Amino acid sequence: MSDDPAPSDPVFDPAKAAPFLMARAHNGWLGLRYNAHGEDWVELELPWRADLLGEDGREVLASGPIVSLMDMASGLSIWTRMNTFRAIATLDLRVDYTRPARERMSVFGRAQCYRSTRSAFFVRGVAHDGDPDDPVAHIQGVFMNIVARTVALPAEGAANV
Repeated sequence: MSDDPAPSDPVFDPAKAAPFLMARAHNGWLGLRYNAHGEDWVELELPWRADLLGEDGREVLASGPIVSLMDMASGLSIWTRMNTFRAIATLDLRVDYTRPARERMSVFGRAQCYRSTRSAFFVRGVAHDGDPDDPVAHIQGVFMNIVARTVALPAEGAANV
């Protein structure tokens, strides 16, 4: 299987797809937002909210929502690199925290798909609260290609899975 989309495959635009993909289910509840992207990377934002705190008495986002942020950013980076939307699954996502996020601050997650094979995608990235050179966490992940066919996104961005 080639990473290049077939002529009939829809082209994946993370700026257009992210609002749809992040408006539903868990990602919608978290309030994830698209921030930016490049050829093989995507950056999302997890806005600070009082109901996402990790400890009583500290106004710092919990680690669980940060893992979800990085998982979604990783998936979007894979689809961006492939330039198409295909079913994938998280096989392994390692999150190494370097420090807590600053109080009352959003956390940004930037993930890069740096390698792909016929059956797997490899990502790395950082979670930060405003300065990527002072990360909250580093991530490494491996994702599996579920099927060799493309899953179409209709014009308005809805996924037909």
